Amino acid sequence: MGAFFETIPESLIPWILAQHIIYIASAPLSGDGHVNVSPKGGAYFGVVDNKTFWYQDLTGSGSETISHLHEPGNGRITVLLNAFEGAPRILRLWGHGRPLEYGTKEFWDFREKHNVKTIPGTRAIVVVDIHQVGTSCGFSVPIYDFKEYRTRLNEFAEKRVAAQEAGNWKDGMDMYWAHKNQESMDGLPSMKRAVEVAKKEKMAPIKKMVGAAALKVPMKTQNKLASVSPVLLVLGSFFAGVVVATFLIVFARGLPAHDILSDDLRALAKGL
Repeated sequence: MGAFFETIPESLIPWILAQHIIYIASAPLSGDGHVNVSPKGGAYFGVVDNKTFWYQDLTGSGSETISHLHEPGNGRITVLLNAFEGAPRILRLWGHGRPLEYGTKEFWDFREKHNVKTIPGTRAIVVVDIHQVGTSCGFSVPIYDFKEYRTRLNEFAEKRVAAQEAGNWKDGMDMYWAHKNQESMDGLPSMKRAVEVAKKEKMAPIKKMVGAAALKVPMKTQNKLASVSPVLLVLGSFFAGVVVATFLIVFARGLPAHDILSDDLRALAKGL
């Protein structure tokens, strides 16, 4: 049967650390955005304490989770683990995520403090501040035997990092991030380092959606328009009020507008 907790039960921490894969779910704030679910394989995650989970965000062609965590007012994230062997179990960790991007002081401080062994191509360490934990039966999850971890991503990242360190900037990791990871599929800004490099190199975001579902206006632009609209509304109302008041005065006095427009506008402005 399902059970809920405010923190991770101590008895479940060894089980968490023994899993071979985790799933990360996140979404933009807009209802028009796309919910993302990403599988993360390998021993690249850990538990700091019963309210804090972390994982390494490795290089990939998509960069959805970081964009959702960076989005102002967002940060929502869910981590899911399930048993593929032994007793059935599903575990969910709900919380808010903090992406500590590669190259930042926060990244290096966390890495050193918690003895995290990052690998080439790690884009960030995502720290999840947990506010709810849930377990459920997992009776329908099939049984699988673990064989081995894939190494292709590690090898790809190692080549990119080595190229950059050798002075081959074009084939380096930063250029890959700038090309693939500066925006989410919904057009939200993603990896800050990628955005900075893309701006410096004058690289346009790669198109990630096709067909009728593709957004005509990226969400970052929609958000800017939404934040500007109230300001424009107030200014528009102010000037409309000034114009209406001025012509009411003109009408009441029966004078040509050009005779009183300047003086009355000044008086109205002083009275506001």
